[in-house]
Amino acid sequence: MRKLLLGLSILAISTASFAQKAKTATIGKVWSAEKANQWYAEHKWLTGANYIPANAINQLEMWQADTFSPDLIDKELGWAQQIGFNTMRVFLHSQAWNQDAEGFKKRIDQFLTISQKHGIQPMFVFFDDCWNKTSTPGKQPAPKIGVHNSGWLQDPGDPNSKEAANFPALEKYVKDILTRFGKDKRILMWDLYNEPGNSGKLESTIPLLTAEIKWAREANPEQPITIGLWDWNYEKLNAIQIANSDVITYHNYEEPQWHERTINLLKAHGKPLICTEYMARTRNSRFSNILPLLKKENVGAINWGFVAGKTNTKYAWDTPLADGSDPIEWFHEIFNPDGTPYRQDEVNLIKKLNQQK
Repeated sequence: MRKLLLGLSILAISTASFAQKAKTATIGKVWSAEKANQWYAEHKWLTGANYIPANAINQLEMWQADTFSPDLIDKELGWAQQIGFNTMRVFLHSQAWNQDAEGFKKRIDQFLTISQKHGIQPMFVFFDDCWNKTSTPGKQPAPKIGVHNSGWLQDPGDPNSKEAANFPALEKYVKDILTRFGKDKRILMWDLYNEPGNSGKLESTIPLLTAEIKWAREANPEQPITIGLWDWNYEKLNAIQIANSDVITYHNYEEPQWHERTINLLKAHGKPLICTEYMARTRNSRFSNILPLLKKENVGAINWGFVAGKTNTKYAWDTPLADGSDPIEWFHEIFNPDGTPYRQDEVNLIKKLNQQK
């Protein structure tokens, strides 16, 4: 979803000093390793994808009343069930709540009912520092031809995420959702902030992130809370993220040897690991070489991309195709819009590892 990776600098980080920094950044009561591991043991190996229906260019188009598509969601999650997926990572958006809070919550409930029908327990993502800085409710733009994620939205955006005057309204949003769904067993977990500091925001995201963690702890959901690690250059952000995650999640689009070293470092914290973004074929992060590794290490596996659609994430981050033709090799995605696999061998592997006939 982004151009910054967990780089080779991971090897130079002192785990001891990182853990010490993380200790000082704890906000509220974080799950112990024992509690987190007990929770993880109660689940099958977690596999899934970052999910948005093929007819939505961004989070608002997915969740707004006029474009919410339960029939399509039902069909696509049926394909997920067929290959053995049991979770999906799904982005919310505060503008959908601002526009129609009660309607938004009803649609979330409807999404959860559909997910449960297909044996899928999703995790929801609140804020996001990736891609377009501003968002406007209503009709969303058409995709830019051949451009990866041309319509994806930051939440709450830029400069909105930096302005403390916006925090009271955002607090109401986060607490309303967590109060309504914080005991809902259909939900796997809450991912508070996708890639904090991305899009050049760096440490300017820290005030909102720390405030959101406080709001979430005050709401006290029964499900675990996480903030996924994604770039080891952001030392202060990483310390806050790992200190305040009940279960550790991370993003990695690297080749297997580097991905494995990330896993080995993060194991030192003694908590379950879930990779919430991986699989970029042209960077050699593939189902064939990463998914077996994650299974072997008992690390949850949630790839980016599911059905090719308006997000255009079959195109690479930095390789637009102006004529909109198919890339030589798809960057993300598993299925064509009609439900046929992009690569049958990949689907066969996913099913095999998920012990799905």
